[in-house]
Amino acid sequence: MSEINQAQLDLVDEFEFFDDWMDKYQYIIDMGKQLPEFPEEWKTDLNKINGCQSQVWIHHEFKDGKIKLNAISDAAIVSGLIALLLRIYDNRTPADILATQPEFLAKLGLDKHLSPTRSNGLHAMLQRIGELATSYK
Repeated sequence: MSEINQAQLDLVDEFEFFDDWMDKYQYIIDMGKQLPEFPEEWKTDLNKINGCQSQVWIHHEFKDGKIKLNAISDAAIVSGLIALLLRIYDNRTPADILATQPEFLAKLGLDKHLSPTRSNGLHAMLQRIGELATSYK
């Protein structure tokens, strides 16, 4: 099993600990609070994600055959969603990113529990990560 598929399974296992969605939302928000620093100079139009209700920036570097991702949002829940995406896709090869469907979204229930605008923003972030992977494959 690939590292990226294992990361998805591990994430789903973590969320099985919570019984209700309020606890899951709080955990997602807490994950977002632990994102690493995102320098102001990375908050450029080039790094900004269009399609998100809140402001989101993704910065990347390609090193040693892997894409290193950093991201931030001005909204707590969106920062948490970013943290989820980084757990799965950060520091992975372009081939691994492109070969892996984001199954964790449905398994966590995010596809049913996010507002339409948050869901659109999440898919915009996934699309950007896919575009980055495609550009380096």
